[in-house]
Amino acid sequence: MDGSQDRSKPPPQTPSTANGNGVASMMRLRLKPEKEHKSDSYQDLQQLEFSPLLFSSLEHYLPANMLNVPRELKLRYMREILLRYSTEGERTRIQRHREYRERITSNYQSLHEQLYTMQAEQFFVPSFLNAVNEGTEDSFRSIMVEPSPGVFTFEMLQPRFCELLVSEVENFERWVHETRFRIMRPNTMNKYGAVLDDFGFETMLDKLMEEFIRPISRVLFPEVGGATLDSHHGFVVEYGIDRDVELGFHVDDAEVTLNVCLGKQFTGGELYFRGVRCDKHVNSETLSEEVFDYPHVPGHAVLHRGRHRHGARATISGRRVNLLLWCRSSVFRELRKYQKDCSNWCGDCHREKKERQRQSVAATKLELLNKDG
Repeated sequence: MDGSQDRSKPPPQTPSTANGNGVASMMRLRLKPEKEHKSDSYQDLQQLEFSPLLFSSLEHYLPANMLNVPRELKLRYMREILLRYSTEGERTRIQRHREYRERITSNYQSLHEQLYTMQAEQFFVPSFLNAVNEGTEDSFRSIMVEPSPGVFTFEMLQPRFCELLVSEVENFERWVHETRFRIMRPNTMNKYGAVLDDFGFETMLDKLMEEFIRPISRVLFPEVGGATLDSHHGFVVEYGIDRDVELGFHVDDAEVTLNVCLGKQFTGGELYFRGVRCDKHVNSETLSEEVFDYPHVPGHAVLHRGRHRHGARATISGRRVNLLLWCRSSVFRELRKYQKDCSNWCGDCHREKKERQRQSVAATKLELLNKDG
């Protein structure tokens, strides 16, 4: 809470929630965020049904009379709104997943404890740190290459951090094998790898997204919620002859995806990109200018929109390990339900819009010529 708040005045009352069905009928969020508002942190609160970062992000959309009330009132207000959109089944699923994580963390003994808290100077190369600290578009672009529209590559992680993280994942997998603990894999496409959030990395990866990826995404991907990223799915995938060999053509369940190669020695495994698409056009044809292949380099990151269609070619030899962070924006996802025009980020929507404009101009010219005639 803000220590400077005038305690002599009673805080504004939270709008009534009683309407016979327990639904907060009077509660509303503003359509446009209050960008200058400094949100409270909710990281210290236990047993929240939703991500602490979600509450911090949602604060910017609170009505003006709620922005500076005590944190407990803001939390109650936002929670009531979120519960409207969360079914009982979804809340039960979240609770079960929380219990699943607690079973892991209470039994698994970590190998490199220093990895579980953000230590930026030990994790990142100086060029990346300096660019984020400066926080301008020029500073970000100074360390990046954009070999294909919307695909950004840059050096990010120190070799020692990559080595330790791979070692930690191997230690976790040994524990899984020895205890026969049944774990959830990263997604429906990968049979190998581990969800980092499930064995203690959630807080560290929250900071990675909030303090490093969100500032960059705010500049590079504002049209897909880059400024309002508030949750993530963090995991490691493994490719090789005795692991997953390749990854099929797909889009990510994310607004922004960070993909960093951790090593080890390998050949093959290139990422291939084939254009950004909305749900309507996800299976449309690829244009020649949208074709791009990227060879992984240990310690180097690829940052792209989650809706950028891509896949991974076969790893021919050796073993490749990658860290992925799917960054999501609950605000963008809610707004997308009502979004009919995706032309500012979907390649096909953009081309369709340009074609409509061309036809409109042509029709106007023809009408004018007919009048003159």
